[in-house]
Amino acid sequence: MSLLEIEDLHVEAGGRKILKGVSLTVEEGETCVLFGPNGSGKSTLLSAIMGFSSAKVTQGRIIFKGRDITGLPVDARARLGIGMMMQRPPNVIGVRLGDLIEVAAKNGHGSTGHEGEFRMDSMMDRDVNVGFSGGEIKRSEMLQLTAQAPDLVMLDEPESGVDLESINMIGSKVRDLIENNGRRTSAFVITHTGQIMDFIDVNKGYIMIDGRIRSEGDPREVLDSIKAHGYGVDDE
Repeated sequence: MSLLEIEDLHVEAGGRKILKGVSLTVEEGETCVLFGPNGSGKSTLLSAIMGFSSAKVTQGRIIFKGRDITGLPVDARARLGIGMMMQRPPNVIGVRLGDLIEVAAKNGHGSTGHEGEFRMDSMMDRDVNVGFSGGEIKRSEMLQLTAQAPDLVMLDEPESGVDLESINMIGSKVRDLIENNGRRTSAFVITHTGQIMDFIDVNKGYIMIDGRIRSEGDPREVLDSIKAHGYGVDDE
């Protein structure tokens, strides 16, 4: 059964058409990865699914758990069970990380008390992301998702901007979040390197080019093809 269905989605951002008729599905318990060159619309797609105002849907539908959520605000989508790790999350001045974690746990399936696992004990009284290093931001985002324990986890380049030790931690925590004590969580992951695939089982791979899904297949075969031949953008 499909947990997420994207139907002919067209999205504008910054006054430009970014997504031009995207259709795809993520099944219950399935992990999908999304590849594509920079500027192809990958992050905009995740933003549209999450309901961020920066991504304006002009056509198409987003269906989650059989419900059309295209017009729902971000907080309603989060309560329905969608969670997202952003590639470059904003600083949230005036909001303690500890308070945000408590809200995430209250509105989700997870719990508080995981800060030690992410080496974030000393950060809980600090404003969210303010003065955090790249690795600390990634660990903070994963801590929030762990507290929320959503039914659909969306990750925007979880391996970018972090050192080897941090990617090992992030990768193992992503695996824990997806497996979730036998409750298989669906995941939709943007990756350039495919490094996150060393930690998680992936069922399906998509390639996005110029705001459209251009191919779909076995994720490792898709990655191998990209490494060998690139995206073929010059042939478009």
